[in-house]
Amino acid sequence: MMGSRWMRAAMPALLMTFAGAPLKGQEVVTLEEAVARALVRSPQMAQADQSVGNAQAGQRQAWGGFLPSLSASSSASKRSTSRFDPTTDRIVDGSSNSYSAGLSASYTLFAGGRRFAEMDRAGADYRGAEARRENQRFLVRYQTQVAFFLAVRQEDLLAVAERRVEQALESLEMVRTQTQVGTATRSDSLRARLEWVNSQQALNQAENSLRGARFALGRQIGEGRPVIPRRPEALDPRPLALTDEELMILAVEESPAVRAAAEASLAAAASVSSAKAAYLPSFSVSSGYDWANQQFGIDGGSTSWSLSLRASYPIFNGFQREASVDRAHFAHRLVELQEDDTRLAAGQEADAALQNLRMLERAIAIAEEASGLAEEDLRLVRERYRVGVATILDVLTSQIALDQAGANLVIARYDYVLARVELESIVGREL
Repeated sequence: MMGSRWMRAAMPALLMTFAGAPLKGQEVVTLEEAVARALVRSPQMAQADQSVGNAQAGQRQAWGGFLPSLSASSSASKRSTSRFDPTTDRIVDGSSNSYSAGLSASYTLFAGGRRFAEMDRAGADYRGAEARRENQRFLVRYQTQVAFFLAVRQEDLLAVAERRVEQALESLEMVRTQTQVGTATRSDSLRARLEWVNSQQALNQAENSLRGARFALGRQIGEGRPVIPRRPEALDPRPLALTDEELMILAVEESPAVRAAAEASLAAAASVSSAKAAYLPSFSVSSGYDWANQQFGIDGGSTSWSLSLRASYPIFNGFQREASVDRAHFAHRLVELQEDDTRLAAGQEADAALQNLRMLERAIAIAEEASGLAEEDLRLVRERYRVGVATILDVLTSQIALDQAGANLVIARYDYVLARVELESIVGREL
């Protein structure tokens, strides 16, 4: 009897210990804050941003191919008045200083269409880099939401473990009452105490799992300590913004992964055109202006200018052109196959995510019904035990079934939330 009273007195302290409530100094974050911080500190996002920057530089370089190249040069030399003339093998006198400057420009008039092909390739590379960055953004968002909702789910599972402890204490109280009237056995008391011990162990494990989930969330957003998620207001199943057919089309045609693969195919096609440009001649024009003087100054001196037109056509270069074209064709074919596979994979993943979402909607309804039935069953079995019709084993069996039903309901609800987030990551759009 003394043990039962001690447990009732210790119950509030135990629940406060395991409740996982925010302690002083612990940070609480919303889902939006967690996603924003994860995107800022993600190495993968930084790499994706760098890829976009490199693609932009490639575009500028492709544009630069349509502009003339300019260069300036200058030189100055100063020697002694007497110097050795290697032509006459004699020492001669006279100024040997020289100063010169020049400006030259050249422009490619025609390069077989290579510059236009490079522009197309650079544009496709840039659009593909943006699509990959968007795909990476949704991936980081998905990873953060998984960490966030797993932490919230562990809070709910901790609450289920707390209810198990409370129910175990109620069973102990019920056994104590039945013992007083002489209808309970020592075996009833031992079984009730065993369930009490097991419930405390389950509560301890739930508390440890909660701390681990909060640590994982903290790491995801760049914190080296547990972070507490602020529970969103609405987590119940709700209709999707698009129909299943629209989602499948979106996944196969417009998802970031598919767009990146399509742009890679366009870039490979442009590389083929660039390689074929070697079969056409190239034309360029160049001009220069030069100034030279033996005195240091801009007055005097001599000037000259030049203008030239150049045409080039490699008649035979050891089959280098053919090899370049063959490699470009092979790379294009490979990228096309990868694009087709990416579309198929996107459709498969989207269909699997949709089916999983529908299944979990039904699972939530089943789990809610099972939880209600288990609760009513426990109530009836306890009444039967009080009147001596049922055994304590019946009570504990119904009690454990209720605890499992509660845990199943929590898991089903958050599995649905995570499945919805996964579908958003696949199609690249919030739903």
